[in-house]
Amino acid sequence: MIQTELIVPVHELLKRHAEERPDKISFEDERSSLTYRQLEEVTARLAVHFQASGVEPGDRVAVLLPNSVEWVVSCLAIVRAGGIAVPLSHEATMPEIEYRLTDASCVAVVTSDSRELEVRKLGDGIPSLKEYVTVQWSSAPVVGTEYRKVVEERAQGIPADADTLDLPAFVVYTSGTTGKAKGVLLSTRSMLWVTASCWAPIAGLNQNDRVLSCLPLYHSYALNFAVLSVLAVGASEYLMDRYSSREIPKLLANGDFSVMPGVPTMFHYLLEGAQTSTANVLPGIRLCVSAGAILPAATNRAFEERFGVKLLDGYGITETSTMVTMNWPTGTRPYGSCGLPLPGVATRIVEPVGMRDVNVGEEGELLVRGPNVMKGYLNKPAETDAALRNGWYHTGDLARFDASGYITITGRLKEVIIRGGQNIAPAEIEQLVSVFDGVLDCAVTGSPHEHLGEVPVVFIVQREGETVDVEALLAHCRTQLSAYKVPHAVHIVAEIPRTGSGKVMRYKLREALEVVVIAPTTQASS
Repeated sequence: MIQTELIVPVHELLKRHAEERPDKISFEDERSSLTYRQLEEVTARLAVHFQASGVEPGDRVAVLLPNSVEWVVSCLAIVRAGGIAVPLSHEATMPEIEYRLTDASCVAVVTSDSRELEVRKLGDGIPSLKEYVTVQWSSAPVVGTEYRKVVEERAQGIPADADTLDLPAFVVYTSGTTGKAKGVLLSTRSMLWVTASCWAPIAGLNQNDRVLSCLPLYHSYALNFAVLSVLAVGASEYLMDRYSSREIPKLLANGDFSVMPGVPTMFHYLLEGAQTSTANVLPGIRLCVSAGAILPAATNRAFEERFGVKLLDGYGITETSTMVTMNWPTGTRPYGSCGLPLPGVATRIVEPVGMRDVNVGEEGELLVRGPNVMKGYLNKPAETDAALRNGWYHTGDLARFDASGYITITGRLKEVIIRGGQNIAPAEIEQLVSVFDGVLDCAVTGSPHEHLGEVPVVFIVQREGETVDVEALLAHCRTQLSAYKVPHAVHIVAEIPRTGSGKVMRYKLREALEVVVIAPTTQASS
Protein backbone atom coordinates (compact mmCIF):
# COMPACT_ATOMS: atom_id res chain seq x y z
CA MET A 1 0.00 0.00 0.00
CA ILE A 2 2.69 2.54 0.98
CA GLN A 3 4.87 3.12 -2.06
CA THR A 4 8.17 3.34 -0.20
CA GLU A 5 10.22 3.53 -3.40
CA LEU A 6 9.10 7.16 -3.61
CA ILE A 7 10.75 8.04 -0.29
CA VAL A 8 14.31 8.86 -1.35
CA PRO A 9 16.45 12.03 -1.31
CA VAL A 10 15.50 14.75 -3.79
CA HIS A 11 18.67 14.37 -5.87
CA GLU A 12 17.92 10.66 -6.35
CA LEU A 13 14.41 11.43 -7.62
CA LEU A 14 15.82 14.00 -10.03
CA LYS A 15 18.45 11.61 -11.38
CA ARG A 16 15.94 8.75 -11.61
CA HIS A 17 13.57 10.71 -13.82
CA ALA A 18 16.37 12.33 -15.84
CA GLU A 19 17.39 8.80 -16.82
CA GLU A 20 13.95 7.22 -17.22
CA ARG A 21 12.03 10.10 -18.88
CA PRO A 22 14.63 12.71 -19.92
CA ASP A 23 12.53 14.49 -22.55
CA LYS A 24 9.26 14.59 -20.63
CA ILE A 25 8.06 17.98 -19.37
CA SER A 26 8.38 18.17 -15.61
CA PHE A 27 7.15 21.66 -14.68
CA GLU A 28 5.78 24.41 -16.90
CA ASP A 29 4.32 27.90 -16.51
CA GLU A 30 3.24 30.63 -18.91
CA ARG A 31 6.86 31.69 -19.50
CA SER A 32 8.90 28.51 -19.63
CA SER A 33 9.11 24.75 -19.15
CA LEU A 34 11.74 22.19 -18.20
CA THR A 35 12.14 18.55 -19.16
CA TYR A 36 13.22 16.15 -16.45
CA ARG A 37 16.76 16.12 -17.86
CA GLN A 38 16.85 19.92 -17.75
CA LEU A 39 15.37 19.98 -14.24
CA GLU A 40 18.14 17.76 -12.95
CA GLU A 41 20.78 19.88 -14.67
CA VAL A 42 19.60 23.34 -13.58
CA THR A 43 18.96 22.30 -9.96
CA ALA A 44 22.51 20.90 -9.90
CA ARG A 45 23.96 24.17 -11.19
CA LEU A 46 22.04 26.29 -8.71
CA ALA A 47 22.98 23.90 -5.89
CA VAL A 48 26.66 24.26 -6.83
CA HIS A 49 26.26 28.04 -6.75
CA PHE A 50 24.72 27.95 -3.28
CA GLN A 51 27.54 25.77 -1.98
CA ALA A 52 30.17 27.98 -3.62
CA SER A 53 28.59 31.10 -2.10
CA GLY A 54 28.88 29.69 1.40
CA VAL A 55 25.63 27.84 2.07
CA GLU A 56 26.54 25.15 4.60
CA PRO A 57 24.50 22.03 5.48
CA GLY A 58 21.53 23.12 7.57
CA ASP A 59 21.67 26.78 6.50
CA ARG A 60 18.31 28.34 5.67
CA VAL A 61 17.68 29.85 2.24
CA ALA A 62 14.45 31.74 1.49
CA VAL A 63 12.42 31.47 -1.71
CA LEU A 64 10.50 34.71 -2.30
CA LEU A 65 9.01 34.16 -5.75
CA PRO A 66 5.55 33.84 -7.29
CA ASN A 67 4.43 30.42 -8.55
CA SER A 68 6.84 29.57 -11.35
CA VAL A 69 9.26 27.04 -12.74
CA GLU A 70 12.00 29.11 -11.09
CA TRP A 71 10.31 28.61 -7.72
CA VAL A 72 10.46 24.83 -8.11
CA VAL A 73 14.08 24.88 -9.29
CA SER A 74 15.15 27.12 -6.41
CA CYS A 75 13.46 25.02 -3.75
CA LEU A 76 14.87 21.72 -5.03
CA ALA A 77 18.34 23.21 -5.50
CA ILE A 78 18.43 24.42 -1.90
CA VAL A 79 17.69 20.92 -0.66
CA ARG A 80 20.28 19.43 -3.06
CA ALA A 81 22.85 21.81 -1.61
CA GLY A 82 22.10 20.52 1.89
CA GLY A 83 20.30 23.70 2.90
CA ILE A 84 16.82 24.19 4.30
CA ALA A 85 14.30 25.86 2.00
CA VAL A 86 12.16 28.60 3.54
CA PRO A 87 9.20 29.36 1.24
CA LEU A 88 7.74 32.86 1.61
CA SER A 89 4.72 34.51 0.05
CA HIS A 90 5.76 36.80 -2.80
CA GLU A 91 2.87 39.08 -1.80
CA ALA A 92 3.78 39.30 1.88
CA THR A 93 4.37 42.71 3.41
CA MET A 94 7.89 43.79 4.28
CA PRO A 95 7.35 43.39 8.06
CA GLU A 96 6.16 39.81 7.45
CA ILE A 97 9.15 39.04 5.25
CA GLU A 98 11.60 40.65 7.66
CA TYR A 99 10.29 38.62 10.59
CA ARG A 100 10.67 35.33 8.72
CA LEU A 101 14.10 36.08 7.28
CA THR A 102 15.30 37.07 10.76
CA ASP A 103 13.61 34.24 12.63
CA ALA A 104 15.06 31.65 10.25
CA SER A 105 18.50 33.36 10.15
CA CYS A 106 18.44 33.01 6.38
CA VAL A 107 21.88 33.19 4.75
CA ALA A 108 20.54 33.65 1.21
CA VAL A 109 17.34 34.47 -0.62
CA VAL A 110 16.05 33.84 -4.13
CA THR A 111 13.69 36.61 -5.16
CA SER A 112 12.24 38.44 -8.15
CA ASP A 113 13.52 41.60 -9.81
CA SER A 114 10.36 43.38 -8.60
CA ARG A 115 11.20 42.75 -4.91
CA GLU A 116 14.99 42.61 -4.96
CA LEU A 117 15.66 46.17 -3.80
CA GLU A 118 13.14 45.92 -0.95
CA VAL A 119 14.70 42.68 0.25
CA ARG A 120 18.23 44.05 0.00
CA LYS A 121 17.22 46.98 2.21
CA LEU A 122 15.94 44.50 4.79
CA GLY A 123 19.19 42.58 4.49
CA ASP A 124 21.10 45.54 5.89
CA GLY A 125 19.53 44.71 9.25
CA ILE A 126 19.81 40.92 9.01
CA PRO A 127 23.46 39.94 9.68
CA SER A 128 23.03 36.35 8.48
CA LEU A 129 21.83 37.33 4.99
CA LYS A 130 24.76 37.39 2.57
CA GLU A 131 23.65 36.11 -0.86
CA TYR A 132 20.90 37.33 -3.17
CA VAL A 133 19.86 35.43 -6.29
CA THR A 134 17.44 37.37 -8.46
CA VAL A 135 15.12 36.09 -11.18
CA GLN A 136 14.90 38.75 -13.89
CA TRP A 137 11.50 38.78 -15.58
CA SER A 138 11.55 42.41 -16.70
CA SER A 139 14.05 44.98 -17.92
CA ALA A 140 14.73 46.10 -14.37
CA PRO A 141 18.44 45.95 -13.51
CA VAL A 142 19.58 43.18 -11.18
CA VAL A 143 22.01 44.02 -8.39
CA GLY A 144 22.62 40.55 -7.01
CA THR A 145 23.43 37.26 -8.70
CA GLU A 146 21.24 36.77 -11.75
CA TYR A 147 19.41 33.44 -11.61
CA ARG A 148 19.49 32.91 -15.38
CA LYS A 149 23.25 33.22 -15.62
CA VAL A 150 23.71 30.65 -12.88
CA VAL A 151 21.41 27.96 -14.31
CA GLU A 152 22.69 28.44 -17.86
CA GLU A 153 26.35 28.13 -16.87
CA ARG A 154 27.47 24.65 -17.90
CA ALA A 155 30.94 24.37 -16.32
CA GLN A 156 30.25 24.55 -12.62
CA GLY A 157 31.04 21.05 -11.43
CA ILE A 158 28.84 18.61 -9.55
CA PRO A 159 26.95 19.47 -6.34
CA ALA A 160 27.89 17.63 -3.19
CA ASP A 161 24.44 16.07 -2.89
CA ALA A 162 23.82 15.22 0.74
CA ASP A 163 21.58 12.46 2.06
CA THR A 164 19.27 14.75 4.02
CA LEU A 165 16.26 12.46 3.99
CA ASP A 166 15.76 12.60 7.76
CA LEU A 167 17.14 16.07 8.45
CA PRO A 168 15.04 19.25 8.28
CA ALA A 169 14.72 20.26 4.64
CA PHE A 170 11.93 22.84 4.80
CA VAL A 171 10.79 25.56 7.18
CA VAL A 172 7.17 26.34 6.36
CA TYR A 173 5.69 29.23 8.30
CA THR A 174 2.21 29.02 9.69
CA SER A 175 0.28 31.37 11.98
CA GLY A 176 -0.50 30.20 15.49
CA THR A 177 -2.71 31.42 18.25
CA THR A 178 0.10 33.53 19.68
CA GLY A 179 -0.11 35.76 16.62
CA LYS A 180 3.55 35.22 15.70
CA ALA A 181 4.16 32.94 12.73
CA LYS A 182 5.86 29.67 13.63
CA GLY A 183 8.40 27.97 11.39
CA VAL A 184 7.52 24.29 11.06
CA LEU A 185 10.53 22.01 10.52
CA LEU A 186 9.76 19.29 7.99
CA SER A 187 12.04 16.62 6.54
CA THR A 188 12.09 15.18 3.04
CA ARG A 189 11.01 11.83 4.52
CA SER A 190 8.00 13.31 6.31
CA MET A 191 6.85 15.09 3.16
CA LEU A 192 7.38 12.14 0.82
CA TRP A 193 5.69 9.82 3.30
CA VAL A 194 2.48 11.67 2.47
CA THR A 195 3.20 11.14 -1.22
CA ALA A 196 3.81 7.43 -0.69
CA SER A 197 0.83 6.82 1.60
CA CYS A 198 -1.74 9.27 0.17
CA TRP A 199 -1.29 10.94 -3.18
CA ALA A 200 0.17 7.94 -5.00
CA PRO A 201 -1.87 5.01 -3.62
CA ILE A 202 -5.14 6.78 -2.77
CA ALA A 203 -5.41 9.61 -5.31
CA GLY A 204 -3.53 7.46 -7.83
CA LEU A 205 -1.10 10.21 -8.83
CA ASN A 206 1.33 8.68 -11.32
CA GLN A 207 3.74 9.35 -14.18
CA ASN A 208 0.91 9.54 -16.71
CA ASP A 209 -0.81 12.44 -14.97
CA ARG A 210 -0.66 16.04 -16.10
CA VAL A 211 -1.53 18.29 -13.17
CA LEU A 212 -3.02 21.78 -13.28
CA SER A 213 -2.26 23.67 -10.08
CA CYS A 214 -2.84 27.21 -8.89
CA LEU A 215 -2.04 26.43 -5.24
CA PRO A 216 0.38 28.96 -3.68
CA LEU A 217 3.67 27.07 -3.53
CA TYR A 218 4.77 28.56 -0.21
CA HIS A 219 1.99 26.57 1.50
CA SER A 220 2.80 23.08 2.77
CA TYR A 221 -0.13 21.58 0.79
CA ALA A 222 1.23 22.92 -2.49
CA LEU A 223 4.86 22.18 -1.62
CA ASN A 224 3.87 18.61 -0.82
CA PHE A 225 1.48 17.90 -3.71
CA ALA A 226 2.39 20.31 -6.49
CA VAL A 227 6.18 20.09 -6.11
CA LEU A 228 7.45 17.03 -4.26
CA SER A 229 4.70 14.57 -5.18
CA VAL A 230 4.68 15.54 -8.86
CA LEU A 231 8.45 15.08 -8.85
CA ALA A 232 8.35 11.80 -6.94
CA VAL A 233 5.98 10.04 -9.36
CA GLY A 234 7.39 11.64 -12.51
CA ALA A 235 4.20 13.45 -13.53
CA SER A 236 3.96 16.75 -15.46
CA GLU A 237 2.48 19.97 -14.10
CA TYR A 238 1.40 23.37 -15.33
CA LEU A 239 1.76 26.04 -12.65
CA MET A 240 -0.66 28.95 -12.63
CA ASP A 241 0.49 32.14 -10.95
CA ARG A 242 -2.75 32.18 -8.96
CA TYR A 243 -6.34 30.99 -9.08
CA SER A 244 -8.48 32.48 -11.85
CA SER A 245 -12.00 31.23 -12.57
CA ARG A 246 -11.62 32.82 -16.02
CA GLU A 247 -8.29 31.22 -16.94
CA ILE A 248 -8.85 27.70 -15.58
CA PRO A 249 -11.62 26.80 -18.08
CA LYS A 250 -9.40 28.07 -20.91
CA LEU A 251 -6.51 25.87 -19.81
CA LEU A 252 -8.78 22.87 -19.36
CA ALA A 253 -10.56 23.24 -22.69
CA ASN A 254 -8.21 20.97 -24.64
CA GLY A 255 -8.49 18.11 -22.16
CA ASP A 256 -4.75 17.85 -21.53
CA PHE A 257 -4.99 17.78 -17.72
CA SER A 258 -6.00 14.82 -15.58
CA VAL A 259 -5.65 15.99 -11.95
CA MET A 260 -6.41 19.31 -10.26
CA PRO A 261 -5.68 20.06 -6.58
CA GLY A 262 -7.34 23.00 -4.87
CA VAL A 263 -9.01 24.41 -1.78
CA PRO A 264 -12.78 24.42 -1.13
CA THR A 265 -13.21 28.04 -2.22
CA MET A 266 -11.78 27.29 -5.64
CA PHE A 267 -14.15 24.41 -6.27
CA HIS A 268 -17.07 26.51 -5.07
CA TYR A 269 -16.24 29.22 -7.62
CA LEU A 270 -15.82 26.67 -10.42
CA LEU A 271 -19.22 25.25 -9.56
CA GLU A 272 -20.80 28.70 -9.43
CA GLY A 273 -19.36 29.60 -12.80
CA ALA A 274 -20.73 26.45 -14.41
CA GLN A 275 -24.33 26.92 -13.26
CA THR A 276 -25.29 28.93 -16.35
CA SER A 277 -23.46 26.68 -18.81
CA THR A 278 -24.09 23.18 -20.11
CA ALA A 279 -20.52 22.78 -21.35
CA ASN A 280 -18.11 20.37 -19.69
CA VAL A 281 -15.52 22.74 -18.22
CA LEU A 282 -13.42 19.86 -16.81
CA PRO A 283 -12.68 17.75 -19.91
CA GLY A 284 -9.95 15.20 -19.29
CA ILE A 285 -9.95 15.67 -15.51
CA ARG A 286 -10.23 12.32 -13.73
CA LEU A 287 -9.83 13.61 -10.19
CA CYS A 288 -9.89 16.77 -8.07
CA VAL A 289 -8.55 16.87 -4.53
CA SER A 290 -9.38 19.39 -1.83
CA ALA A 291 -7.52 20.31 1.35
CA GLY A 292 -6.62 23.39 3.37
CA ALA A 293 -10.08 23.92 4.88
CA ILE A 294 -13.28 22.00 5.48
CA LEU A 295 -15.10 21.15 2.24
CA PRO A 296 -18.88 21.58 2.78
CA ALA A 297 -20.83 18.42 2.03
CA ALA A 298 -23.26 20.33 -0.22
CA THR A 299 -20.40 21.70 -2.34
CA ASN A 300 -18.77 18.28 -2.62
CA ARG A 301 -21.98 16.58 -3.72
CA ALA A 302 -23.02 19.34 -6.14
CA PHE A 303 -19.56 19.43 -7.73
CA GLU A 304 -19.50 15.71 -8.42
CA GLU A 305 -23.04 15.73 -9.77
CA ARG A 306 -22.38 18.69 -12.06
CA PHE A 307 -19.02 17.58 -13.49
CA GLY A 308 -19.05 13.82 -13.07
CA VAL A 309 -15.58 14.05 -11.49
CA LYS A 310 -14.55 12.75 -8.07
CA LEU A 311 -13.70 15.54 -5.63
CA LEU A 312 -11.82 13.94 -2.74
CA ASP A 313 -11.56 15.80 0.52
CA GLY A 314 -8.87 15.30 3.12
CA TYR A 315 -7.63 16.83 6.35
CA GLY A 316 -4.12 18.06 6.83
CA ILE A 317 -2.02 20.68 8.54
CA THR A 318 1.48 22.02 8.12
CA GLU A 319 2.73 20.26 11.24
CA THR A 320 1.90 16.87 9.71
CA SER A 321 3.53 17.57 6.32
CA THR A 322 -0.04 18.24 5.14
CA MET A 323 -2.29 15.19 5.08
CA VAL A 324 -3.56 13.14 8.02
CA THR A 325 -6.74 11.69 6.52
CA MET A 326 -8.13 11.26 3.01
CA ASN A 327 -11.25 10.03 1.29
CA TRP A 328 -10.79 7.23 -1.22
CA PRO A 329 -12.15 7.34 -4.79
CA THR A 330 -13.75 3.91 -4.37
CA GLY A 331 -16.41 2.69 -1.98
CA THR A 332 -18.97 4.65 -0.02
CA ARG A 333 -17.87 7.82 1.71
CA PRO A 334 -19.93 10.15 3.89
CA TYR A 335 -20.01 13.66 2.40
CA GLY A 336 -18.65 16.19 4.86
CA SER A 337 -16.14 13.74 6.27
CA CYS A 338 -12.42 14.24 5.69
CA GLY A 339 -11.94 10.50 5.28
CA LEU A 340 -9.84 7.81 6.90
CA PRO A 341 -6.37 8.06 8.47
CA LEU A 342 -3.53 7.50 6.02
CA PRO A 343 -1.83 4.10 6.07
CA GLY A 344 0.99 4.26 8.61
CA VAL A 345 -0.56 7.21 10.47
CA ALA A 346 -2.24 6.76 13.86
CA THR A 347 -4.98 9.06 15.15
CA ARG A 348 -6.81 9.47 18.42
CA ILE A 349 -9.75 11.66 19.39
CA VAL A 350 -9.61 12.50 23.07
CA GLU A 351 -11.28 14.68 25.65
CA PRO A 352 -9.22 17.89 25.84
CA VAL A 353 -9.23 17.55 29.63
CA GLY A 354 -8.33 14.12 30.92
CA MET A 355 -7.20 12.72 27.56
CA ARG A 356 -9.81 9.93 27.59
CA ASP A 357 -10.40 8.45 24.14
CA VAL A 358 -13.94 9.36 23.12
CA ASN A 359 -16.56 6.97 21.86
CA VAL A 360 -18.05 6.79 18.37
CA GLY A 361 -19.86 10.04 17.54
CA GLU A 362 -18.39 12.01 20.46
CA GLU A 363 -16.39 15.16 19.93
CA GLY A 364 -12.82 15.58 21.09
CA GLU A 365 -9.38 16.84 20.12
CA LEU A 366 -7.66 15.08 17.24
CA LEU A 367 -4.17 13.72 17.95
CA VAL A 368 -1.78 12.39 15.30
CA ARG A 369 1.31 10.17 15.34
CA GLY A 370 3.32 9.03 12.34
CA PRO A 371 6.33 9.56 10.05
CA ASN A 372 4.66 12.69 8.66
CA VAL A 373 4.75 14.64 11.94
CA MET A 374 7.07 17.66 12.09
CA LYS A 375 10.47 17.79 13.75
CA GLY A 376 9.26 20.76 15.78
CA TYR A 377 8.93 24.54 15.63
CA LEU A 378 12.01 26.55 14.72
CA ASN A 379 13.40 28.47 17.72
CA LYS A 380 10.31 27.63 19.81
CA PRO A 381 11.09 24.77 22.21
CA ALA A 382 8.20 25.54 24.57
CA GLU A 383 5.65 25.52 21.74
CA THR A 384 7.20 22.31 20.40
CA ASP A 385 6.92 20.58 23.77
CA ALA A 386 3.31 21.71 24.13
CA ALA A 387 2.35 20.39 20.68
CA LEU A 388 4.34 17.13 20.73
CA ARG A 389 3.56 15.06 23.81
CA ASN A 390 4.46 11.41 24.28
CA GLY A 391 4.90 10.98 20.55
CA TRP A 392 1.51 12.50 19.68
CA TYR A 393 0.93 15.80 17.88
CA HIS A 394 -1.97 17.69 19.44
CA THR A 395 -3.72 19.40 16.53
CA GLY A 396 -6.03 21.67 18.52
CA ASP A 397 -8.83 20.67 16.14
CA LEU A 398 -12.08 19.14 17.29
CA ALA A 399 -13.33 16.03 15.51
CA ARG A 400 -15.50 12.92 15.77
CA PHE A 401 -15.47 9.56 14.04
CA ASP A 402 -18.29 7.29 12.92
CA ALA A 403 -18.68 3.52 13.23
CA SER A 404 -16.69 2.99 10.02
CA GLY A 405 -13.78 5.11 11.20
CA TYR A 406 -14.47 8.16 9.00
CA ILE A 407 -13.34 11.36 10.70
CA THR A 408 -15.21 14.66 10.53
CA ILE A 409 -13.67 17.94 11.70
CA THR A 410 -16.20 19.83 13.81
CA GLY A 411 -14.35 22.88 15.07
CA ARG A 412 -11.12 24.10 16.65
CA LEU A 413 -9.68 24.43 20.08
CA LYS A 414 -7.26 26.79 18.43
CA GLU A 415 -8.57 30.20 17.47
CA VAL A 416 -6.99 30.36 14.03
CA ILE A 417 -9.32 31.75 11.37
CA ILE A 418 -9.24 29.79 8.09
CA ARG A 419 -10.13 32.04 5.17
CA GLY A 420 -10.30 30.09 1.92
CA GLY A 421 -7.58 27.72 3.13
CA GLN A 422 -5.35 30.53 4.49
CA ASN A 423 -4.63 30.53 8.23
CA ILE A 424 -5.00 33.81 10.11
CA ALA A 425 -4.02 34.35 13.74
CA PRO A 426 -6.42 36.78 15.48
CA ALA A 427 -3.66 38.01 17.77
CA GLU A 428 -1.55 39.18 14.83
CA ILE A 429 -4.33 41.54 13.71
CA GLU A 430 -5.12 42.54 17.30
CA GLN A 431 -1.54 43.56 17.94
CA LEU A 432 -1.67 45.90 14.95
CA VAL A 433 -5.14 47.36 15.65
CA SER A 434 -4.60 47.86 19.39
CA VAL A 435 -2.01 50.60 18.86
CA PHE A 436 -4.07 52.55 16.33
CA ASP A 437 -5.31 56.03 17.25
CA GLY A 438 -8.53 56.00 19.24
CA VAL A 439 -8.53 52.24 20.02
CA LEU A 440 -8.98 51.40 23.68
CA ASP A 441 -9.47 47.66 23.31
CA CYS A 442 -9.99 45.23 20.45
CA ALA A 443 -10.49 41.60 19.54
CA VAL A 444 -10.66 39.63 16.29
CA THR A 445 -12.75 36.60 15.41
CA GLY A 446 -13.93 34.75 12.35
CA SER A 447 -17.23 35.57 10.68
CA PRO A 448 -18.95 32.96 8.46
CA HIS A 449 -18.59 33.65 4.73
CA GLU A 450 -20.52 31.87 1.98
CA HIS A 451 -17.55 31.38 -0.32
CA LEU A 452 -14.43 31.69 1.85
CA GLY A 453 -15.59 29.71 4.87
CA GLU A 454 -14.84 32.54 7.27
CA VAL A 455 -13.22 35.97 7.24
CA PRO A 456 -11.60 38.05 9.98
CA VAL A 457 -13.63 40.82 11.60
CA VAL A 458 -12.46 43.17 14.34
CA PHE A 459 -14.35 44.47 17.37
CA ILE A 460 -13.18 47.82 18.74
CA VAL A 461 -13.81 49.73 21.93
CA GLN A 462 -13.11 53.41 21.28
CA ARG A 463 -11.31 55.63 23.73
CA GLU A 464 -13.60 57.98 25.57
CA GLY A 465 -14.20 61.12 23.58
CA GLU A 466 -12.41 59.74 20.50
CA THR A 467 -13.61 58.23 17.23
CA VAL A 468 -11.66 55.62 15.31
CA ASP A 469 -11.22 56.44 11.63
CA VAL A 470 -12.26 53.07 10.23
CA GLU A 471 -11.07 53.70 6.68
CA ALA A 472 -7.67 54.88 7.91
CA LEU A 473 -7.42 51.83 10.16
CA LEU A 474 -8.08 49.44 7.28
CA ALA A 475 -5.62 51.32 5.08
CA HIS A 476 -3.01 50.88 7.81
CA CYS A 477 -3.79 47.16 8.01
CA ARG A 478 -3.24 46.80 4.27
CA THR A 479 0.29 48.16 4.56
CA GLN A 480 1.22 45.74 7.35
CA LEU A 481 -0.77 42.59 6.57
CA SER A 482 -1.26 40.34 3.56
CA ALA A 483 -4.57 41.07 1.82
CA TYR A 484 -6.30 37.93 3.12
CA LYS A 485 -5.62 39.00 6.73
CA VAL A 486 -7.18 42.47 6.43
CA PRO A 487 -10.46 42.63 8.43
CA HIS A 488 -13.63 42.49 6.35
CA ALA A 489 -15.60 44.51 8.88
CA VAL A 490 -15.05 46.75 11.89
CA HIS A 491 -17.57 46.56 14.75
CA ILE A 492 -17.71 49.36 17.31
CA VAL A 493 -18.80 47.91 20.67
CA ALA A 494 -19.00 49.04 24.29
CA GLU A 495 -16.76 46.30 25.67
CA ILE A 496 -14.82 43.16 24.75
CA PRO A 497 -16.07 40.08 26.61
CA ARG A 498 -13.23 38.52 28.60
CA THR A 499 -12.72 35.86 31.23
CA GLY A 500 -11.52 36.66 34.71
CA SER A 501 -7.96 36.04 33.58
CA GLY A 502 -8.34 38.49 30.72
CA LYS A 503 -8.73 36.06 27.83
CA VAL A 504 -11.13 37.08 25.06
CA MET A 505 -14.32 35.01 24.94
CA ARG A 506 -14.45 34.79 21.14
CA TYR A 507 -17.57 32.68 21.11
CA LYS A 508 -19.46 35.66 22.55
CA LEU A 509 -18.08 37.86 19.78
CA ARG A 510 -19.35 35.38 17.20
CA GLU A 511 -22.76 35.36 18.88
CA ALA A 512 -22.79 39.17 18.72
CA LEU A 513 -22.15 39.20 14.96
CA GLU A 514 -25.87 38.76 14.32
CA VAL A 515 -26.88 41.86 16.26
CA VAL A 516 -23.97 44.29 16.29
CA VAL A 517 -23.99 47.39 14.11
CA ILE A 518 -21.21 47.23 11.52
CA ALA A 519 -19.24 50.37 10.82
CA PRO A 520 -18.71 51.24 7.13
CA THR A 521 -15.61 49.57 5.74
CA THR A 522 -13.79 48.85 2.54
CA GLN A 523 -13.56 45.07 2.37
CA ALA A 524 -10.40 43.27 1.52
CA SER A 525 -10.19 41.53 -1.82
CA SER A 526 -11.58 38.02 -1.85
